[in-house]
Amino acid sequence: MIGTLRTVVLDAPDIKSLAAFYTELAGLHEHYADDEWITLKAADGTRLGFQSAPDLVPPRWPDPAYPQQMHLDLRVPDLAAAIEHAVKLGATRLPRGDENYAVLADPAGHPFCLCLGEVDSTTFADVAIDCASAGPLARFYSELLGLPVTWEGEGGAMISTEGRLPVIFQEIADYRAPQWPDPAHPQQYHLDVEVADVDAAEAQVLALGGTRLAGGGDNWRVYADPVGHPFCLVW
Repeated sequence: MIGTLRTVVLDAPDIKSLAAFYTELAGLHEHYADDEWITLKAADGTRLGFQSAPDLVPPRWPDPAYPQQMHLDLRVPDLAAAIEHAVKLGATRLPRGDENYAVLADPAGHPFCLCLGEVDSTTFADVAIDCASAGPLARFYSELLGLPVTWEGEGGAMISTEGRLPVIFQEIADYRAPQWPDPAHPQQYHLDVEVADVDAAEAQVLALGGTRLAGGGDNWRVYADPVGHPFCLVW
């Protein structure tokens, strides 16, 4: 394990509006906020971050010319009621689903799934990352996050362990990777990974096939996974 998944971060032109949407959708509470960044926390400790991106080109799923890069899956006790609630909050229903799940877009255009589950209230099920080949990317993140590969099969893979947010890898035909910071190929999402020693962590990331990208601050550096998804090492 190089680090632990600290925050799933969504880009948005209006972070206050999008944070308010997820606060009401999933019963989150505000942990931190400034003009450029908001962090929300769930009761189980899952953290969502919202990063200001005024020029975000949102996904237009399922249009392959404007692909999604990641999405969130949420479990709900009553699918019809959850869909109605999400739409009232500003979500848009998208053309996929059945009696067990529905696909919607949040007010910034990021797709997400509501999945029927044996839960008492809305909870986060996983974060899903799009890619061309799931197995190799799952193994990269398994080493990065210290989560074992618990499923690998046709079309996808998953890394997970009890008490931590699972990460799913979803194979997409003709996958188009982000090319951060090129606004024509936006990241849309990224993961913040907390580490104890950033220099040692960086060496391990590079040895696994990651790439150092321009960008960083007092307690963060930017990298790309072998597919091109940016992520940050934070400390």
